[in-house]
Amino acid sequence: MADTVTIAAEPFAAMVNLWTDPAGPGGAAAGRVLGLELPTAPSTFAEAARVCAIWLGPEEWLVTDRAAAATVLEAELRAAVGAHGGAAVDVSGQRTAVRLGGSRARDLLAKGCSIDLHPRVFRAGSAVQTMLGRAAVILSALDDAGTDYRILVRSSFAGHLARWLTDAAAEFG
Repeated sequence: MADTVTIAAEPFAAMVNLWTDPAGPGGAAAGRVLGLELPTAPSTFAEAARVCAIWLGPEEWLVTDRAAAATVLEAELRAAVGAHGGAAVDVSGQRTAVRLGGSRARDLLAKGCSIDLHPRVFRAGSAVQTMLGRAAVILSALDDAGTDYRILVRSSFAGHLARWLTDAAAEFG
C-alpha cells in the first residue's frame, strides 16, 4: 500500500492537557514555555519545532512534545499557568499517535469519519475531535493536499483502530 496509503505508529510524545485563559497572563506564560502562541480558533493546532498545541475548547488544549519528559512538560506548564487560575495535567499514557499518509489517505478516512475532509475545508493546521471507525480520535491535517494526517487515539482503542485502518485500506493496496 506504500504508494497509496501508509499507516505508521509515531514515536511516543509527552502529552499534557492545559487549561488557561488564552487572553490572560496564563496564556502568555504558557506560550513562552512552549515557544508558540496557543491557537484560539476552534478546530486548529499550532506547531513549532517539537511542540504542538491542539485547541480542544475555549480554554483547553492538548499539548504534545516529542522531546521533553512528560513530568518536565507538566511541571513547566503548571508553574506557568497555576498562579493565573490555570492547570496542567500529564495525560501521556492516554493516547497513541498514528500517522496516515498517501494519495488515498483522505479516501480511507472518509470511510469512517463524518467530517468534511476536503482540503479546502480541512487543511493544514486543522484538528478536530471526531469518531473514526467507531473510535474517538483527534484528527489533524498536516498538509493542504489531504495526504498527511496525524491521528491521536485512546491507547485502549489503538489496536481496534489499527485493524480498522488496515482493513479499510485494503482496497487501495
